[in-house]
Amino acid sequence: MSRILITTDYLKPGDPVDVYVREHGHETVHAPLRGRRDRDELVGLLDGVDGALIANEPMTAGVLAAAPTLKAVVRSGVGYDSVDVAAASELGILVSNLPGINANAVAEFTMGAILASSRRLVELAVGVAEGRWPRTDGHELRGSTLGLIGFGAAARAVVPLARAFGMTVLCRTAIAPDPGAPASDVEFVDLDTLLSRSDVVSVHTALTPATRHLIDARALSLMKPAALLVNTARGAIVDENALATAVSNGTIAGAALDVCEVEPLPRDSVLRGVEGITVYSHMAGQTVEAREAAGREAAVELVNALSGRPAFRVNDPSVHRFRAALQE
Repeated sequence: MSRILITTDYLKPGDPVDVYVREHGHETVHAPLRGRRDRDELVGLLDGVDGALIANEPMTAGVLAAAPTLKAVVRSGVGYDSVDVAAASELGILVSNLPGINANAVAEFTMGAILASSRRLVELAVGVAEGRWPRTDGHELRGSTLGLIGFGAAARAVVPLARAFGMTVLCRTAIAPDPGAPASDVEFVDLDTLLSRSDVVSVHTALTPATRHLIDARALSLMKPAALLVNTARGAIVDENALATAVSNGTIAGAALDVCEVEPLPRDSVLRGVEGITVYSHMAGQTVEAREAAGREAAVELVNALSGRPAFRVNDPSVHRFRAALQE
């Protein structure tokens, strides 16, 4: 019987995911991640574990090396930048994610964040709650331009929603444009062009060494003074110090961030107290529907990975340990 660690916070003992994993002959251990978890605690949880269905734990090379029985890791979401994939490959650990699993949820959240920022809905609601009656004008979306950085499943799902609001859509992507996207719906441009032409810039690209602090002081300086930045991808894609300065001095009008470099947001973060910046709690992909789908598919992927049949692996370890385990 394999031992499975489950850390995704919305998965619980006795739920359908737990039942599915147990029905396939595995023992489950739940340790929901809420906030931060230090290295020693994570190493302790991985002791004797064969598979891990994880949230966003820092699965570093050191952590993975300290888990000699671990054979497969499945991220219950799209991003897997918290996992050292190269180290996992060397150690023979399969790593999988769930591409596109929460694309619709992220797309709807993106449009909600754009609307909330454009019409200053959070600011107005807070003002009323505090006893004031703010009457600040906002901006309509119709006739404006949305720039998408990245063109994965979530960004593609944003396109028809933005078009329904009458927005023109630009996109900068490092990969070939999706052939299913009509040319009339999206114009593909370079990053500088996108930044200078867009009224709203929405980040949907993966975090890599090339995209870390992609949105820095120079990039922000290219944006319109009335422009908004939305980030539902990864916090480190945006230079937070540069963003706080840019919004404070009027280089851009504001930002809506669902992700930060450090989560939960530290009390001393430069993002706090900056008028025009709204920070959410990494919830863009968290709807009832998306959670159900992610939990179900993650369980299936992990069971299949432990049987040597992963459908969504992001690495291809030619390892001995995993192969040997399959032959036992």
